[in-house]
Amino acid sequence: MKMFFQKLGRMPIVLTVPAFAVLLVVFGIPIILLFLTSLNAPAFSLANYEMFFGQRANVRVLYQTIEISAVATAICLLIGYPMAYLIVAASKHLRMGLIVLVIIPYLTSGLARTYAWIVILGDRGLINNLLLDLGLISSPLPLIYNRMAVYIGMVHIMLPMMILPLVSVMMGIDRSLMAAGRSMGARPFTAFWRVFFPLSLPGVRSGSLLVFVICLGFYITPAALGGLGDAMLSTFIASQFQTSFNMARVAAAAFILLAVAVVVLSMFGLDLSGTSGRTAQSTRNSWRSRLPSFAVVKRYLGDLLTPLRAKRWTAQLYQAGSDSRWSNIVGTVFVVLVMFYLLFPELLVVIMSFSAGRFLEFPPSGLSLQWYRSFFGDPSWYDAAWVSIQIGVVVAILSTIVGTLAAYGINRTLPRLRSFLTLVILTPITFPVIVVGIAAYLGLLKLGLLGSMTGIVLAHSIGAIGYVVVIVAATLANFDQRLEQAAKSMRAGPWQTFVRVTLPLIRPGIIGGAVFAFLSSFDEIVVTSLVGGLAIRTLPLKMWEDIRHQIDPTIAAVSSLLILMPVLSLIVLYITWWRSSPSAQRLLVDPAT
Repeated sequence: MKMFFQKLGRMPIVLTVPAFAVLLVVFGIPIILLFLTSLNAPAFSLANYEMFFGQRANVRVLYQTIEISAVATAICLLIGYPMAYLIVAASKHLRMGLIVLVIIPYLTSGLARTYAWIVILGDRGLINNLLLDLGLISSPLPLIYNRMAVYIGMVHIMLPMMILPLVSVMMGIDRSLMAAGRSMGARPFTAFWRVFFPLSLPGVRSGSLLVFVICLGFYITPAALGGLGDAMLSTFIASQFQTSFNMARVAAAAFILLAVAVVVLSMFGLDLSGTSGRTAQSTRNSWRSRLPSFAVVKRYLGDLLTPLRAKRWTAQLYQAGSDSRWSNIVGTVFVVLVMFYLLFPELLVVIMSFSAGRFLEFPPSGLSLQWYRSFFGDPSWYDAAWVSIQIGVVVAILSTIVGTLAAYGINRTLPRLRSFLTLVILTPITFPVIVVGIAAYLGLLKLGLLGSMTGIVLAHSIGAIGYVVVIVAATLANFDQRLEQAAKSMRAGPWQTFVRVTLPLIRPGIIGGAVFAFLSSFDEIVVTSLVGGLAIRTLPLKMWEDIRHQIDPTIAAVSSLLILMPVLSLIVLYITWWRSSPSAQRLLVDPAT
């Protein structure tokens, strides 16, 4: 055993083997086979692709998918950038509170949030009932089953994913640079545009790419909120997969969708290095090289306006800012509106789930637990919940062990190899989920695990491992390796050093990775619907079937329970971090104990 750990110390990359083995068997090899299937291997032809582009309906759905994804990404950026800026500009305690309020909807089930918008926008939803009661309309407005409803639902789900990367990058920007720009006569907007915004471009790029690629694979929200003319390619692929089961055509459509995502990622790329300064400088240089004549004109006009700027700067140098009060008011109103948009739908479902009437109503005419009793009294509901819990726990255990080993091994490798291995292991997260589901279906079909709990666990784990690796790797990035060296210098072996020194310090990251792995598995529906067969029904699948066929008020109670899960998860993570602080301090004093 001692020799084994000594070899691992010299070759940490071996620790990544279990993670890449699962990824290769369930996703890697099947995605290659899927591509060969789309080419009609071994004959090899482009007939399936020609057939796809030969039908105008297919091309229209593809264009529609790109259009909806691009518009949703643009809306998220327009709302998310000022929101992230205001969060970073807030005081420390307020900033942490706002970030927590953004994380809560991010961790909440996407299906539960989609159901919330059905309750709000439906013909008998909150808005139409309110307008009818006020006598402003005589018949319900068509607020649902259209493109606008799709945008509202998609932006609501993806906005936290735009805000969080922006906040991460903006918090690393030195605010003294803005102050230096102001001290040299730049107006507030000029200082922001010339200094702060270029430095925040890595966050803009990362957030926009993540949102766009994930929107490409959206399936549930457009199907639940959109009409027949708002179908996306994922819906088309899933429908073709379930009806015709022509694997070659399904594979071709899946790879066309994947090609769009790959082209966008290769054109813009995800900057994981955090070199914002270089990015900003290269961005400015690229614009100057493309528009040299514009730069000359701008410089000439700047020289003409220099005396006026100097005079204005001298006059305003010692004047108090008159617009700070109004800007604070506008900023506060904006933050409140965005938080209302993110949190009110979930809060509404929770309140309506206690309704005492025969139907959901707001405000409730009376309080009752009837819909919760309906959930716990119906075997089809709690059996589905128990199946989801079982799968989620097993996925959390498997992905946490495998992902932690992989993160530790990747952290100890060379920087270039580290970046490559991280990108490979995150592939199932960055690819459209429908493509991942079809590849997993093909892989589990070869293994004979379709329609089994084991197959679903493996299919969920390929994405959950990526979440664990990201979170544990972030914890290891702040880990001082000199603590391990100090322990080894006091005759502690590799295993003892890991258990007594490394593991206690990275425990919060491991628990955080396990929580994210469980939540990602518990909420999964697209991959589960493809690989689960008809024998296994998880809670999200049961909810989706009921939403499509009947609006059972019991779904409100289920959604409330799903909304409660991320709140409990954040409490667990906070307690874990709080309890780990004293042990971390003791280890800093005496790392060999």
